[in-house]
Amino acid sequence: MTELTLLDGGTGRELQRIGAPFRQPEWSALALIEAPQFVTQVHRSYVEAGADVITTNSYAVVPFHIGEARFVEQGEALAGRAGRLAREVADAAPRGVRVAGSLPPVGGSYRADLFNAAQARPVLERMVRGLAPHVDHWQAETLSATAEAALVREVIDATPGAGAKPLWLSFTLQDEGAVPGQPRLRSGEPVADAVAVALRLGAVALLFNCSQPEVMGDAVDAAREALRREGATLPIGVYANAFPPQTQEATANDGLDPIRDDLTPQGYLGWVKAWRDRGASIVGGCCGIGPEHIAAMREALAPHVTMTR
Repeated sequence: MTELTLLDGGTGRELQRIGAPFRQPEWSALALIEAPQFVTQVHRSYVEAGADVITTNSYAVVPFHIGEARFVEQGEALAGRAGRLAREVADAAPRGVRVAGSLPPVGGSYRADLFNAAQARPVLERMVRGLAPHVDHWQAETLSATAEAALVREVIDATPGAGAKPLWLSFTLQDEGAVPGQPRLRSGEPVADAVAVALRLGAVALLFNCSQPEVMGDAVDAAREALRREGATLPIGVYANAFPPQTQEATANDGLDPIRDDLTPQGYLGWVKAWRDRGASIVGGCCGIGPEHIAAMREALAPHVTMTR
């Protein structure tokens, strides 16, 4: 049976659920700014649920959410705060827990058409500088296009102290109108292109996140086939969201999407087991997947969960 690494779940919805300051446009960054103790509480809840990896609450520390002026003034410090809060919780855990440094798409989630490398570079530079002292690996997530991944690699390599840390790349997939057996990134690129760029950039893991569970299995299959053709291996991971299918015009976190009733902890666990059986070795949850889901995964999959330091 495949050994598993267990990720945490979504942060923004969990912050809202426990009563943290939460509104648009700041989203999950608002608690980081006004009440960081809630961020610590969320990290602890995921560790208690059984997560092997907790993710820094830096996803919304971008001008898209906190505004250009505030980002220029406070972005690096806020990224550093997000990293420090996660590091403190991980270091206090009774077992080995790693910290993933979340690097989000800068131009808006799901929108490959809004990616602009020249505009994104200085944002990523500040985020990487702030996070670098605190994280165990980089997790560039919800990437809609391979060009976003390439820029992340460039920025990390150019930042002192950052390039030596492993890079995980996680791509988001087309939901609306997805063709069974033909998974594609939201840019329209096939999953095989994501595999090729992950190998070229020296990533140590390839993941798929923030898409509905129904499209993830095909992506795992396609990634495994592409790796086979390349004669290469990479751990493959999945952490889906609990949203209905998202249209091509959607931008993640531009509003509160509904959460599906069927993705209870046990309902989501069924998908996780299927991804494991298809070859995923890193599993967790994204938006709308909370500590109770991670706890159900830990309980059901515990004999196969391992911590990879």
